[in-house]
Amino acid sequence: MEPLLLVNNIEVIYHNVILVLKGMSLQVNEGQIVTILGNNGAGKTTTLKAISGLLASENGKVTDGFVQFMGQRIDRTSPEKIVRMGIFQVMEGRRVFGDLTVEENLVIGGHTNKNTRKMKQDMEKVFHYFPRLVQRRQTLAGYISGGEQQMLVIGRGLMASPRLMLLDEPSMGLSPLLVSEIFEIIKRINKDEGVTIVLVEQNARLALSIADHGYVMENGRIVLDDQADKLSENADIKEFYLGLTEVGKKSYREVKHYKRRKRWLT
Repeated sequence: MEPLLLVNNIEVIYHNVILVLKGMSLQVNEGQIVTILGNNGAGKTTTLKAISGLLASENGKVTDGFVQFMGQRIDRTSPEKIVRMGIFQVMEGRRVFGDLTVEENLVIGGHTNKNTRKMKQDMEKVFHYFPRLVQRRQTLAGYISGGEQQMLVIGRGLMASPRLMLLDEPSMGLSPLLVSEIFEIIKRINKDEGVTIVLVEQNARLALSIADHGYVMENGRIVLDDQADKLSENADIKEFYLGLTEVGKKSYREVKHYKRRKRWLT
């Protein structure tokens, strides 16, 4: 079966000089949750922007390889057309339109849909997944809590009726209780709506707990990939991303200077 998304050996350069991705490849099958793990600066967000077409806004471009969605090459396609094709990226940092209400933010998410009835149905769907937003629908988005803003940006993504949703660090800055709630909703959206998800996340334990497959990035390359449950039991992942060793727990600060095992580099 042809994958829904195929990223094939891409290189990405910013400002015509800074090489960030150095032969990045991954594939995502329809209906999956796929997570990309890695430390800050590994190239995770750049990978998402290469898929969603947002590189150009930061003077970046794919200079080698290709990105393919539903069998069609998209790395030279505008972000607007990519959204209409069914890909929506939820950016890191809860980027709401603070001077607009919650409801107005959702309407903007559904701007590609000209069917008023469909837009109302989609909005009710968002409120079904995020009932907290019902009480806030007429509140300015800049005045709702951080957790509610994260719910809003995911809901805004749902308004675009995506086939593939790209989520960038949805747990950032949230309490553990809220993070658990949002990740449960992500699982429900994937299962109930059939939305395929690519998840970039620093919380490796949580990401692997809901994912089907995982990729580990370092220095602009994939160094390891496997089924999520197998990655959770991988000794390297436990040590470098879950903070565990055979003798107990360590912080990443304590182990970050260790050399990665030779097989990661082959």
